Amino acid sequence: MTLLRDDDLARAFDHASHTYDRLTALNPGYRTDLLRSARRLRLPRDGAGLHIFDLGCGTGASTRALLRAAPRARITAVDASSGMLRRALAKPWPDHVRFLHLTAEEAAAGEEPYDAVFAAYLFRNVTDPDGVLGTVRSLLRPGGRLAVHEYSLSGSPAHRAVWTAVCRGVIIPAGTLSGDRALYRHLWRSVLDFDTAPDFTARLTGAGFTDVRAAPVAGWQTGIVHTFLARNGSAAAGDTR
Repeated sequence: MTLLRDDDLARAFDHASHTYDRLTALNPGYRTDLLRSARRLRLPRDGAGLHIFDLGCGTGASTRALLRAAPRARITAVDASSGMLRRALAKPWPDHVRFLHLTAEEAAAGEEPYDAVFAAYLFRNVTDPDGVLGTVRSLLRPGGRLAVHEYSLSGSPAHRAVWTAVCRGVIIPAGTLSGDRALYRHLWRSVLDFDTAPDFTARLTGAGFTDVRAAPVAGWQTGIVHTFLARNGSAAAGDTR
């Protein structure tokens, strides 16, 4: 199948936005894993004095995870889907959280360097992941921290088989009932076609990030979802600890 890209993908997310939170709630550990990845940024002082960029925030689940991990940080959250953003904006947020309608590529026009960037379920869905990584580096201050929470298979045939079984048995049927079969077939295929965890780790290093490592999530998604952690240059250049 042909993967959805750019405007087609944004429109598919727009259409799916009204059921997206209910469907993700069916995934055991979905929000817990996002919170674990946000906490792996290890931001000091509950984020006081820091500005975090949530790239591809969707309906705000990743933004909520960041808010719990760093409740005193300013958070700017962006997404390419206007429908997903409407769902996010309908939820209660403190004044130091704001949302913008931007694609990952447009985010390079950010008005200031950020102390940390969080990107959940984003990189499989962009046409040019290396270009977006360049954008992320331009957004981060020297020594700033990056956490990517992503479906990225370990490379094991067993994990690939588990993912396909879950998609065919649960995810695609549920998406079909909601009228969003194309989007959830895209989810299935995009994970199979995306970098394995070792490959994405190498991609981060090749993009100029340092201290790159991958950490698995727990539960049934072990070997299927990973947190990728990195810095924009050396910690000494702009350590936020």
